[in-house]
Formats: sequence, C-alpha cells, structure tokens
Amino acid sequence: MVPSLPRIKFIAIDDNPLDLLFLTEFARTHTFLDNCGTFSNVLEGYEAQQYIKPDLIFLDIEMPGFSGIDMLRKIRSEVTMAVFITSHPEFALEGFELSALDYILKPLTEERFAASARKVLEYWEMKQKSQAYEVMFEKDMLTIKEGYNQIRLAQQDIIYLEAMQDYTKIVTPKKNYMTLSSLSYFMEQLPADRFMRVHRSYAVSVGQIKELRYSELVCSDAIIPVGKTYRSTVARLKL
Repeated sequence: MVPSLPRIKFIAIDDNPLDLLFLTEFARTHTFLDNCGTFSNVLEGYEAQQYIKPDLIFLDIEMPGFSGIDMLRKIRSEVTMAVFITSHPEFALEGFELSALDYILKPLTEERFAASARKVLEYWEMKQKSQAYEVMFEKDMLTIKEGYNQIRLAQQDIIYLEAMQDYTKIVTPKKNYMTLSSLSYFMEQLPADRFMRVHRSYAVSVGQIKELRYSELVCSDAIIPVGKTYRSTVARLKL
C-alpha cells in the first residue's frame, strides 16, 4: 500500500493580487499543500494565522503598514515553516536569521516554487520522525545514528550540505541524510581545506566542484547558489 502524502496547511500573504494568483495556481499541483487562504495585507494574514494555525506561511516582505519580517518575528514560535517570496534580496539575511525555510526572489516561477515545495515536504517529513538523526565526527568519517541504527559515511562521499532551519541535510551520490546539527557546527568539525561554506544555507565539498560561476557553482550534478559575502572567496578557488 502506497503511503499517503501529508496535508500541510498553508496561508499566503502578499499585497500583489497577481503574485497571490500565481502562487495559488502553482500550489494546486502539489497535493500535499492545503491552501487555507490568501490575504492581501499583514493584518488580515495575522488574524487568519491566529485561528487557522497553519503549518506553513508564504510571506511577501515589503507591504503597507507592517512588513512580512515584522510579522514572522512576532509569530515565529507558532509557525513550523515560513517561506519569503519577495522582490528584495537585501532582506535575505534577516529572513534566514528568523529561520525562514526558503527565500524566493520574484518573479515567482513554477520551477522555483516546485523546488521550494520539495524543501517544505522534506523538512515536514523529517520533523515527523520519532527520532532525529544524530551525527558524530571522526577522522575522515561520520557516524550517523538514528535510534539503534548506525551509518558510517566517508567524508569524501559528501557532495554538499544544506541547512534546513535547525537541521542539516547531507547529500551523497546514493542517499541523503538529515542530522539534528546546525550547518555552522558541521563547518567547525569538518576539515577547512576540504569543505567550504558558499552560502548561508550551503557548504560544499571542494573536491566535488565541477564548475565555478559568478553566483553559483556546479557540485557533482547539483547547482549550488553562492551568496554575495562568499563570492570573493569562491572566486579564488583553483579547480
């Protein structure tokens, strides 16, 4: 029997009706997303959040009267997941400091929304596990524990690491692993000559980098964004 997908309740807040329309249409194709309402201003969205209790909020940032960042700061302890969809890249740092799961720059596209939806589903399913993964660091190896199971993983098999709020996803050629450790903690433990932070949400294995670009790099078969504050460091790499 195929397990059913979860139903993740969400609301969306944006003062641009066209952006709300696109988001609504894109969300329809992801059956695990349950649209509980769209709102054109923060006050309406805040009031709705209080009685709907959504699992996920899509938020614009620059809105009249009260910004999306102000709202998330007020309700952060009540919401499992938040995704900013905005025209303002300069607010990205504040968004990630509030543990937003994703930060999408407008114009919103179906492809970019789908990538964010996959991240939402992966994070939600991981949160539902009875025990989160623990990780122990050894010379050239990691030991990942889940309950009574232990997985030995060579550091050279890691392609990249992705921060997902309080968790870090380890991506390898064969399988991905979730750990209840921050990306900063990983960077403190892993050898600095083999792993590099390239974005607030990503670190890569230097040996896995295939191509360097201005604002992204190709790591194995994945395209990883490079944050502005990391570009000068990445640009000095020699492949």
